[in-house]
Amino acid sequence: MPLLKSWVASANDATHPFPLNNLPYGVFAHGDEEPRCGVAIGDMILDVTAAEAEGLITLIEEPLFDLPFWNPLMEQGPAVWAALRARLTALLSEGAMEQEVVEPLLVPQSAVVMHMPFAVSEYTDFYAGRHHAFNVGSMFRDPENALPPNWLHIPIGYNGRASSVVVSGTDIRRPWGQLKSPDHDLPTFLPSRRFDIELEMGAIVGTPSNGPLSVQEADDHIFGYVLLNDWSARDIQAWEYQPLGPFQAKATATSISPWIVTKPALEPFRCDTPEREFELLDHLKDCGPMLYDIDLAITMAPAGQKATTVARTNYKEMYYSAAQQLAHHSTSGCPMNTGDLLGSGTISGPTKPERGSLLELSWGGKEPLTLDTGETRSFIEDGDTLTLTGAARGNGYTIGFGDCTGTVLPALKDPYKR
Repeated sequence: MPLLKSWVASANDATHPFPLNNLPYGVFAHGDEEPRCGVAIGDMILDVTAAEAEGLITLIEEPLFDLPFWNPLMEQGPAVWAALRARLTALLSEGAMEQEVVEPLLVPQSAVVMHMPFAVSEYTDFYAGRHHAFNVGSMFRDPENALPPNWLHIPIGYNGRASSVVVSGTDIRRPWGQLKSPDHDLPTFLPSRRFDIELEMGAIVGTPSNGPLSVQEADDHIFGYVLLNDWSARDIQAWEYQPLGPFQAKATATSISPWIVTKPALEPFRCDTPEREFELLDHLKDCGPMLYDIDLAITMAPAGQKATTVARTNYKEMYYSAAQQLAHHSTSGCPMNTGDLLGSGTISGPTKPERGSLLELSWGGKEPLTLDTGETRSFIEDGDTLTLTGAARGNGYTIGFGDCTGTVLPALKDPYKR
């Protein structure tokens, strides 16, 4: 598919992340106005709440965009999703008859504050990137036993905290927790010293379900995707994770990018999952290309200094797709809700520059990174800003998500002082 031309000139730049081919959904506030739903087009935002109020967008009898999140649209299902995309494309295409009435509803992106694009119902994070799982297993066990016995048969996951999912740009406070050094018999309560990130994609459930889903049905239920940073306190995790897995180490925050990129925008970039050592059971088998070719990167910037790109990888490196993760999640009859967020798990490639966490990049702190500033890092220091970026590149256009960024603040001096 080539670039679709828009009357918004900036949307026709081949390198701009928000062409007419994209039309991602977000929530923004302009000046003193309340947050409202908007669609990114070039360097502008179309105020969808205002467009609906003026009768330019009418999908069902009741308003869908009078609340500052996209859940009401999401729960309507694929037919209404497609109708909105078609209407937005018509309004913003080059030569659109409605240009004169739509143009006053555009707001510069540079003049707004972005908010959470949807209300997160529940959050599940997976461990579904093979290179990451192999690296971590090799680090803490040995390469021969790096993957748990179940790993090549099911996408492993855990239930996280929806309450701590935040939008890009939100500062992240270094957490306190129980730490246990191998050199001491008893744990101590201290701020995390090995605070880390995980480069992930997040899949958003649109239509709810109440029973097992096939992989194809699961794919049909996914509304769109965001970049996702699973902030992780590795030292807290090392002490707490046995026998039930991550808990407080992952509860500090999960950052997501501000724009939901929908499946139609990503359709040209579908690709297959990797070859399997073991054939998956029928309920998890691939039913077509379910991953996407999306270039991803991590940058790190010490306080007040320029950023260094510390890793580059691609979403196609995943072993399990979001559809397989959702299908597996539903096998027990677990109801899935509109607004459920599924983290992919850390996305790493086969080489060192493609590793999606500092734990891997510094190999547990044994091989510190040297930044362009000359400073070294094994894990995140106070004041560091971490940014995830992602882009799928088509024929004369780019599909972007907006940055997923967060700056780490020092731990509270006394977390129990009231």
